Amino acid sequence: MKSKNTYRLSGNIVDLRANSIFKGTVHVENGVIAKIVKQQVVEDQYILPGLIDSHIHIESSMLIPSEFAKLAVVHGTVATVSDPHEIANVLGIDGIKYMISNGKKVPFKFYFGASACVPATPFETSGFQFHENEMEELLGMDEIKYLSEMMNFPGVINSDPWEMKKIEIAKNYNKPVDGHAPGVSGDDAKKYAEAGVITDHECFTMNEALDKISFGMKIQIREGSAAKNFDALIDLMKDHDDKVLFCSDDKHPNDLVKGHINELVVRAIKRGYEPLKVLRSVILNPIDHYGLEVGTLQENDPADMIVINNLDEFSILQTYVNGELVAENGSSYIDSIPEDQPNNFHATPITIDSLVVEPKGSKLRVIEAFDGQLITGFLSESFKVDNNNVVSDMDKDILKLVVLNRYEKADPAIAFIKNFNIKNGAIASSVAHDSHNIVAVGTSDEAIAKAINLVIKEEGGISMVNDKEGKVIPLPVAGLMSTCDGYRVANSYQILDDAVHKMGSKLRAPYMTLSFMALLVIPELKLSDKGLFDGIKFNFTSLFMK
Repeated sequence: MKSKNTYRLSGNIVDLRANSIFKGTVHVENGVIAKIVKQQVVEDQYILPGLIDSHIHIESSMLIPSEFAKLAVVHGTVATVSDPHEIANVLGIDGIKYMISNGKKVPFKFYFGASACVPATPFETSGFQFHENEMEELLGMDEIKYLSEMMNFPGVINSDPWEMKKIEIAKNYNKPVDGHAPGVSGDDAKKYAEAGVITDHECFTMNEALDKISFGMKIQIREGSAAKNFDALIDLMKDHDDKVLFCSDDKHPNDLVKGHINELVVRAIKRGYEPLKVLRSVILNPIDHYGLEVGTLQENDPADMIVINNLDEFSILQTYVNGELVAENGSSYIDSIPEDQPNNFHATPITIDSLVVEPKGSKLRVIEAFDGQLITGFLSESFKVDNNNVVSDMDKDILKLVVLNRYEKADPAIAFIKNFNIKNGAIASSVAHDSHNIVAVGTSDEAIAKAINLVIKEEGGISMVNDKEGKVIPLPVAGLMSTCDGYRVANSYQILDDAVHKMGSKLRAPYMTLSFMALLVIPELKLSDKGLFDGIKFNFTSLFMK
C-alpha cells in the first residue's frame, strides 16, 4: 500500500458542487486537500471525487470488508453504505461489530447501518433476534449511519408497534431510514413514506419508482449480480436526478473483479445523460443523504478521489482514500490482513431418506424463478413420482429445492422450482437470505444430499456436485464470507459458476438466484426452513394442491 505524503495532481478538475470542470492542480497534504489552483496544465486526465455504492450487503461478495475493499478500489469506489443484515442474522450485534472493526483496518470508507430485521420474519429460523435494547445500542453508535432496510413493509404500512418503534429510535438519533418495499405503490407507498422511510432499492418498474418519488422517497437504482433494475429505472435521471442514487445491493466476487459502480456510470453516460448529472447522483446524493464523511474534491476535504482518462471511457487510473493511493492501473495496493472467523453453525449431515416427499395431491405449487429478479412466480404443475417419492423432473425443468436449518438439527423443508435448468447434479449454499440457512437445488436426492453435506462439513460455504466431481468454497466467517485473498475467492467462485452453467443452468448468477429463494419478504412464492411461503398472503402455504 502506498503511504500518505504531500503531492500534487494536475488535470481537468471535476467540481460537482459548482457543476463545473476546469484545468488546475490539486494540492494534497497529510491526506487532506490543502488547496485547488486553477491554472493551465499539460495533463489531460480527469480528477474527481471517488464513487459510492449507496446500498450493499458486503457479505454477499463472500469477502470480509477488508478484502471487498481490495477489489472495489480498483474500480474507483471509495465508500459504501453497507447493511450488515446478513451477518447480523447469524451473529447479532457481535457480527456487526466484526464488520466495523475489520473495515477500519484498511483505507476505505465503510458506513454501516443498524439492521432493522433480525430476524427478517417470524417464519424462519435465524441465529439472532434484536429487541429495543439492541436497536438503541446500534443506533447510538457513531459508526452506525442509518436504520437499514425496513423489509417488513406490511408491518410499517399497518403501523405495527415494533416496526414503528425502530423508526422512532432512528429519528431520535437523527438517522435516516432505508426502505425495502418491492411492488408497493399508491396509498400503501404513501403510508410507507409517511412513516419515515425515505429510500427504496427494490423498485422494478418506472411507475412504482415515480409513485414513491411523488411521496418524497429517493430511489436507489440497483444493478447487482442477480437483481438488475438499471434498464427499467435509469430514465429517472431525466427529471429526478436529485432523487436518484446508484447501488449494487449484492455483488458476487467474480463480478466485483470485473467492475462496480463505475460500470453504471459508463452505462448512464452512454445513454446520453450528462456526465456531471450522473456523477452528482452517484457521489453527492449519497454523501448528502446519509451524512458521509467522504470528500467531494473541495479544499479542506479528505482527499477521496479518483483519476480517470476521460468522461466517456471512464477508465480508472488511480484511486485515493484519505490521500492514500490505494489502486493504480488495475492493481490494488490494499494488503490482506489476518482475521478471526466467528461462526454460528450447528447443522448435522443429512440422509437421502430425509428428502423423500410423499405425493399428497394432484398438483404441485412450484416456485418460478426469474433471471435478474428477486421476485418469483407461482405455477401449478403435475409432478413425477418414483417409488412413492416426488422427484425432480428434468424434462419439465422442475427441480427439488431444499432449505435446511443451520442453527440446530432439524428436518429439511422441501419445495420445487422451475428455471434453474440443471440437467445433472446439485448446488448448495449457506448464503440464503435472510436467515442464512442452507439452500440447495438439484436433479436427484443423492446429489442434493451430497451438495448440502459438503457445505455442512465446512460449516458454511457454496458447493456443486455432478456425476464427475464435488467442489466447495469454504466460508468460515458466519458461513457467509472467506478471509482469503479476494481475487483467489473470485477465481474459485468463477470455477464453480462455470461448472453450474455447464450443468445446464441458463441463469446469469445461479448461486445468487438460489440464495434469494429463501427470501420470504420478496413475493411471490419462497421456501424457508419451516416450509413453503406465500409472499402475497405473508403466510405458509401447502406444497400440494387438490
